[in-house]
Amino acid sequence: MGQILLKGIVKSYGKELVVKNLDLTVQPDEFLTILGPSGCGKTTTLRMIAGLEEPDQGTIQLGDRVVFSRNDGVVIPPEARGLGLIFQSYALWPHMTVAKNITLALKEQKISKSDIAKRLETALEQVQLTGYAERYPSELSGGQQQRVAVARLIALRPSLLLMDEPLSNLDAKLRTEMRASLKRLHRDLGATTVYVTHDQIEALTLSDRIIIMNEGQIMQQGSPYDIYHHPANIFVAEFIGDPGINLFKGSIANGVLDCGAISIPLPDTLTERSGSLIAGIRPEKISVSETAQAGWQEVRTEILQPTGANTIIEVKVGDTPITLLQSGFMTLPEGTPLWIDFEAEALSFFDIDTQNNLRNEAH
Repeated sequence: MGQILLKGIVKSYGKELVVKNLDLTVQPDEFLTILGPSGCGKTTTLRMIAGLEEPDQGTIQLGDRVVFSRNDGVVIPPEARGLGLIFQSYALWPHMTVAKNITLALKEQKISKSDIAKRLETALEQVQLTGYAERYPSELSGGQQQRVAVARLIALRPSLLLMDEPLSNLDAKLRTEMRASLKRLHRDLGATTVYVTHDQIEALTLSDRIIIMNEGQIMQQGSPYDIYHHPANIFVAEFIGDPGINLFKGSIANGVLDCGAISIPLPDTLTERSGSLIAGIRPEKISVSETAQAGWQEVRTEILQPTGANTIIEVKVGDTPITLLQSGFMTLPEGTPLWIDFEAEALSFFDIDTQNNLRNEAH
């Protein structure tokens, strides 16, 4: 189907403006994730692409075909847009077997019985549900029901996939497995995919490009790497990252970032800055030593949160809390001294008033 184009999209519910003059292009074969908090307009945007909601203003184009235009009075219904949809609720018919749920749309397209049978077998095999064809949704776990929804798309082979928080009802292990399944589905179908979620891990692991929305507007768009390492503003910096970014109010003078209890010498590439600002640094960009190091800051542990492969460490310098992230499973008593060193090149600087990234403003 190719490109998806949204131009000048506006959507209100009553007096509440939920999408504000949105322009968005999704490239052919791209996996685009719309990420943001509840109420930011991401699901509404997806539903407008699908035809389940009508914009108040604007144009939506799928490939070469305009499917919505308020000015020209064009409104193509969802069933005529050639879409594949996966929702949080799975949307399975409870009175139909797994096989019938998967093949219903194929029968409506007048595909031959032999081809339908082949597609069904392939789809069940790819989602590891071979042997489940005659079961009913009530006989399946939540993860199996979601895999049926994925199998339905595999069998349908749409060129455009729309997914609205499809993994939010699953436990952690199943979410990890299904992320791989959805990425494989996108790759195998060669589809253009728009994925909506509030889960940053899903966005970072699945996407070619991420759009972060807030209050109906795009805050930033870019690759997962750019979104994480070069946040456009404090909202994006805080929304992306687990554990969250460290933010310190301070000022730069004579090549040193002074944040009160924290003082960080800056490399030559950063010494052109001066004045008051907010500095941000990711927890993993702070080096940690259990033995004293010359020039490093001494801190004491307050809270440790081992997650298995990593450990989140909460410390304080004076009254300033700092979050650290270390690889491995660490066990340290409360109050254990540590020494930390900031990777100055990894610092982000934000304007105190606008909260925008100063590096971006410089460009």
